Amino acid sequence: MIEGLKPGRDLVADRGYDARAIIDLVEARGGQAHIPTSRDRKVQRSVDHFIYRQRNLIERFFNKLKHFRRVATRYDKTARNFLSAVLLAATRLWARFESTT
Repeated sequence: MIEGLKPGRDLVADRGYDARAIIDLVEARGGQAHIPTSRDRKVQRSVDHFIYRQRNLIERFFNKLKHFRRVATRYDKTARNFLSAVLLAATRLWARFESTT
């Protein structure tokens, strides 16, 4: 998937993807990797914390999406029907969010 990254784009990932090969691949494509270094590394890289926090919002959204049984178990056989179920669940989550704000 990283090789399909458009040139000049940012990549945000967690510590599990802190490998020099991944970071070099992103930088070779003209992008910037926002990946915190593992705690056991001697040299710690700095990460833009604002961009890294945005990753948390996306992770929480996918977690809420998995609470819908039809989405979590991939109940639908065809990709079209599965996408429809995901869109309906996302719309329901969005409507719930909008009613609280």
